[in-house]
Amino acid sequence: MIDREGTCRACEGTGMLADDEGWQYGCSVCHGNGFIQNTMTAQKEVRVLDVDHNNRLLD
Repeated sequence: MIDREGTCRACEGTGMLADDEGWQYGCSVCHGNGFIQNTMTAQKEVRVLDVDHNNRLLD
């Protein structure tokens, strides 16, 4: 059974996100875990990521 409350909604529990061109990268919301422990903690850890001129995330 899937835990809907703890599952990361950004990556749907996979830990990976993909852009329009198919580039995959680790989820910045759950840090690749697929689960969020506490929503209040997750909101405090949000950081702005750098993007290139095509709006792709830079690691």
